[in-house]
Amino acid sequence: MTLSWWNNANTQPLLGVFNNVIKQFETAHPNITIANVPMQNEQFKTKITPALRGNAPPDIYQQWGSGQQATQVQSGKVADISSDVSPWIGSLGTPATEWQTNGKWYGVPYDLHVVGFWYRKDLFQQAGITSPPTTIPQLESDDAALRAHGIQPIGLGSKDGWPDAFWWEYFAIRECSQSTITQAMSSVNLSAACFTKASADLDAFVKTNPFQTAFLATPAQSVPNSSVGLLANGKVAMELQGDWEPAAGAGLTSDKNFTSQLGWFPFPAVPGGAGDPKAVLGGGDGYSCTTSAAEPACAEFLQFLTTPAVQKQIIGAGAGLPANPAANSDLAVPAEQNAAAANAAAPYIAEYFDTALPTTPGQNLDNAVAKWFASPEATGSGITSSVTAP
Repeated sequence: MTLSWWNNANTQPLLGVFNNVIKQFETAHPNITIANVPMQNEQFKTKITPALRGNAPPDIYQQWGSGQQATQVQSGKVADISSDVSPWIGSLGTPATEWQTNGKWYGVPYDLHVVGFWYRKDLFQQAGITSPPTTIPQLESDDAALRAHGIQPIGLGSKDGWPDAFWWEYFAIRECSQSTITQAMSSVNLSAACFTKASADLDAFVKTNPFQTAFLATPAQSVPNSSVGLLANGKVAMELQGDWEPAAGAGLTSDKNFTSQLGWFPFPAVPGGAGDPKAVLGGGDGYSCTTSAAEPACAEFLQFLTTPAVQKQIIGAGAGLPANPAANSDLAVPAEQNAAAANAAAPYIAEYFDTALPTTPGQNLDNAVAKWFASPEATGSGITSSVTAP
């Protein structure tokens, strides 16, 4: 039996790791062959929708759970693997539930991501900041202290647009209850008052001048003067970004020990907000089986990807946090371990809104937030009104 496996691991080191994992799996399962089909990420995203609409979808394909998975399930080509994974998937914890649709398992994560603040401990020390902020007023006070010491507080790569969304979404998570967030994503409706309050919070925060000079023209990760490069080179004190920050920064600085100066803290609480201050924004990468696949064999391969030994190889390639918390101790950077612990302990994980929502409304939201950052004189109503049910 041969199973085709579409994924976006088309570069080293993850490409090599996946090829080795295939060999290990095939050795243990001589009756199953995995045909690896790696693609560039954007090419993959372009091909998967027509593949699911056609008659020959891949047996195993990469996806990101939540609302996008629910959209794909409507194709009738995504396999319900609940009976195959239910004996073991509970060991992955709460984050894995984003790969459920209508209470059934249609996918399994192989890594996880969490968004939070990565900060330079050395720059905090220079500014006399002894501990990370836990509320937005404390964050604003720390920003002022950093500026008073000639340090730009927060890096932001607005040129690429997508990092802007993290800011609005986190203010929404702090202002809105979990039930409100869940209902808004399922109904594709952001009309609740707390979302409007999140826009006002973001507006007030941006007016405190927290970001580096020319943040609107700064890319996120591509070059040394990107926002992650600024953090890696000590040009800004912190950045709100995903857990890929240490790996992304490593290639953009000559300081190969910069991660020893990295700390991590969650997005601060908003006074008076209805959201749980320990809730996190995140997501992950996972795989689904199609109805054309031999489901037990496919599910067995997905389980193999979550075993601690394989998880160690995957996170060693910088893919993200492990989907299996048993591998958290294998994270090389202490700040990554702190991020993983917060993710595991979170009362709930709010999936990136552009993933939790159906594809088109999610893209509309990202575009609206980026447009607002570029035109801050505009009102936040343009953000909430950008999302409507298709």
